[in-house]
Amino acid sequence: MRIKLLWRWFLFLSVVCLLAPASGRAQTNLWRIQLPGGFSDATPAIAPDGTIYQPSFNSILLAATPEGRTNWEFKVGREIESSPAIGSDGTIYFGSRDRKFYAVTPQGKLKWTFETGAWNDSSPAIAADGTIYFGSWDTTFYALNPDGSLKWKFPTHGIIDSSPSVDADGTIYFGSHDKSFYALTPGGKLKWSFPTGSQIISSPAIGRSGVIYFTSTDGNLYALNPDGHLLWQLLTGGATASSPVLDARGTIYVGANNFCLSISADGKMLWQQNIGNWVEGAPAASSSLIYFTSRNYCVTAMTPDGTMAWSHNMHTEITAAPTIGNNGVIYLACGGYLNAIAPTNATPPANSSWPMYRANLRHTGRVAAP
Repeated sequence: MRIKLLWRWFLFLSVVCLLAPASGRAQTNLWRIQLPGGFSDATPAIAPDGTIYQPSFNSILLAATPEGRTNWEFKVGREIESSPAIGSDGTIYFGSRDRKFYAVTPQGKLKWTFETGAWNDSSPAIAADGTIYFGSWDTTFYALNPDGSLKWKFPTHGIIDSSPSVDADGTIYFGSHDKSFYALTPGGKLKWSFPTGSQIISSPAIGRSGVIYFTSTDGNLYALNPDGHLLWQLLTGGATASSPVLDARGTIYVGANNFCLSISADGKMLWQQNIGNWVEGAPAASSSLIYFTSRNYCVTAMTPDGTMAWSHNMHTEITAAPTIGNNGVIYLACGGYLNAIAPTNATPPANSSWPMYRANLRHTGRVAAP
């Protein structure tokens, strides 16, 4: 009976991936590189020279060339759930569950480490002045100078695995397991906090007008003005960790449980599509399509009007968000591999303030100044 049920589930997932018209399917992988020792929930960052940096859950940061060759591997003490961020000088920053935060050179050499009191799953953000921000399971939010010294720290009342985002004026936003969403000044002082009904584990997105969008595991998508006042909230019912992104028109896309969602800038549900299994990672918006990944093994491309353009079977569940290169190639981790796939009629990231997880290819988590 168990074998029969598993077989039926496999067939269901396969059918979901084959529903799109053949003319719109993605091409076969351009290449894939095996991640040393295992899978990854983290999202790759891409340097200006095209180098792709991908962590693995088996304590390795991998650097790959645009052609799919391994440049180097950097070993840390425990698992890496944090997605890397790349500084203006090429330094790669990320946290680990060995209770350390790392800075690594573009050549794969250790620059410095900073020790915290617990796991560091929060992906870092980098301010315009080079300050690095991240949260920790020790309930503290940290600001580090580029040389690795502590600039300041801010205490909360819960684990912080939400990844911070930085506005054009330098304000830092992040959520905590204490159910609050925080806004801090560049000097580490509380500007305001906003209560939600449950833990906040997603990363906020920032619109061109400064509106902040984030989800809570209370099932709501929130839109706050820069002064901390609620603009609107929408009940999606989602408890997944998917973070919102924006297209060029300011439309918001996010995953909620099994659904791909599209929401207008004024908080109206435009469409929702059930793709068969949980959408864990943030979507990514190109100039023509929105890419969702999920545990149903597929990368699914949706048009802005909610039509499925194609669905590409990766033959294993996907929990990480995709990154879109400037050439339109999609990079993502799944099944123990870093993959590069080229969609038909590939297009670059959307011309928006927050088209993908961590805002841009370098994963700075910072909105561009207007």
